[in-house]
Amino acid sequence: MAGITDDLKRFFRRGGIVTQLISINVALFLLFALAKVMLLLFKIEDGGWLDFLSLPASLPLLAQRPWTLFTYMFMHGGVWHLLFNMLWLYWFGQMALYFFSARHIRGLYVLGGLAGGVLYVIAYNVFPLFASQVSHSLLVGASASILAIVVATAVKEPNYQLRLMFIGNISMKWLAVITVLIDMLFIASTNAGGHIAHLGGALAGWGFVAALNKGHDVTAWINRVIDFVGGIFRPASYRTRIRPKKQKKSFSSGKNRKKSAETATNDHAADYTYNQTKKQQSDEIDRILEKIKRSGYSGLTAEEKKKLFDASNR
Repeated sequence: MAGITDDLKRFFRRGGIVTQLISINVALFLLFALAKVMLLLFKIEDGGWLDFLSLPASLPLLAQRPWTLFTYMFMHGGVWHLLFNMLWLYWFGQMALYFFSARHIRGLYVLGGLAGGVLYVIAYNVFPLFASQVSHSLLVGASASILAIVVATAVKEPNYQLRLMFIGNISMKWLAVITVLIDMLFIASTNAGGHIAHLGGALAGWGFVAALNKGHDVTAWINRVIDFVGGIFRPASYRTRIRPKKQKKSFSSGKNRKKSAETATNDHAADYTYNQTKKQQSDEIDRILEKIKRSGYSGLTAEEKKKLFDASNR
């Protein structure tokens, strides 16, 4: 059993951010599904304990459960709900890594979920249509977080071509527009809360890219909080192992000045070579992305696809 646990830990640590987000969602779903089965076998009422992780529309209830604004985006109402969301997260998460860093994706997932949750709560407490539902409405699902990633990618690379079954090629901008329009049209449906949350996630994705284009990363604070919390739960031995050592100061005598100058020259040459290599790699990725705009991802050679994959995992 310990071997299986170790394998799962290694899989999680070595996987990219998209794999890690999917793993968290699937693990939580399986954990609570198994817990429900055990309670059912022993004929124990669950007492609605899962509701404590779902986002309530009621403001008094939300005040008692503020953590649900975060936890709801990792919970799902059923197998199909989970499967559909995880497929979208995998497809569009991997695509987004061509244009954003892993930290951006992680922060954007949380930002989209927060924006979707806030808009859902506001709408249910403002519009008279939901007055009779606000006391018992709960929200779960990663859809708002995923739509933030989809819209951010569409805003960043609007002409990026996708090939969809039965439809053919479609650019990211039109996929995002169609998705948002569908959510707007179904606001008055039985899943009104979900569609409202989707719109909040879409706004977060658009705002993220708009701010990033101006040099401001609105997900930076989220990543700092995640890093801080992660540091608390990280084993002390690991924190000690990765703590950088203080460098000792040294002073060169006259005998060593010539050697120091030669070392500095060599370091400068190495830096120049490194920067030139990085620039060539960046130019090559830009060329590949431009090719994708013209002929789609399927038009890339195997070598070009490998270069894109390697670049997204750096």
